[in-house]
Amino acid sequence: MRNLLNFLARYINLILFILFEGIALYLVINSNSYHNSHVINGIRGITRVAEEKITNIKNYLRLHEINVNLAKENIALRNSIEQMIKKEDQLFFSVSDTIHRQQYIYTAGEVVNNSINKQKNFFTLDKGRKQGVNTDMAVVSPDGIAGMIIGSSDNFSIGMSLINIDFRVSCRMKSNKYFGSLAWDGRDYRYAILNEIPQHVPVHVGDTVETTNFSAIFPEGIMVGIVNDFEKSGGDFYKIKVALATDFKKLNFVNIIGNLKKTEQQDLEKTYQ
Repeated sequence: MRNLLNFLARYINLILFILFEGIALYLVINSNSYHNSHVINGIRGITRVAEEKITNIKNYLRLHEINVNLAKENIALRNSIEQMIKKEDQLFFSVSDTIHRQQYIYTAGEVVNNSINKQKNFFTLDKGRKQGVNTDMAVVSPDGIAGMIIGSSDNFSIGMSLINIDFRVSCRMKSNKYFGSLAWDGRDYRYAILNEIPQHVPVHVGDTVETTNFSAIFPEGIMVGIVNDFEKSGGDFYKIKVALATDFKKLNFVNIIGNLKKTEQQDLEKTYQ
């Protein structure tokens, strides 16, 4: 009580000033329609701005949930397209239509662990055998290829990242269809090296590099990156520096792709190798 009395005694003048100012403001507003309307409009404007800020904050906090739902919808659409293709024609497909050459299933996954600063980088996904994820499945980000599944448990799986010195993938130049092998040299996580492209083939900075379907793991035509630089390596082939489409520092939601005809293709190829 003594503290309260001391506080009132110390700030009595300020308290009275604020009180009288409030009363005066109230009387002015209520006795004059012009001031009344301006104050009400001002309060409405402040309220509207505050509501917009609160709504924006709520939407930001829901971004994770929204991304999860979008990934699920994207996967559902992909699988629906695959089912429609199968129902339309089981036997005859146009040779020039790359969509029909192999049959794939898709599922969404989220990266729960990831490394980019090692020579051999891996990432962990929140999907495993119970969700149909097995080894030798492709992993693709919204921008391009990310890696492939090399191991799985019931509810998690491990992917070998493209930025792993042991990773190899068959790629081609989109402009001329010449293919080679792409690998990471262990230096900058943003770039990889494409080899085995003959030197008589025209190559330009900015050319698109995409996957082939030779490995039976990646569908063909998946974005890999663009040509950043190239040089003659001393033999008959170029050494092409490719700026990767996937930003591995931002790797979050991915598509896991399984080729339903992979085993059949690989078994047949082993018979004649």
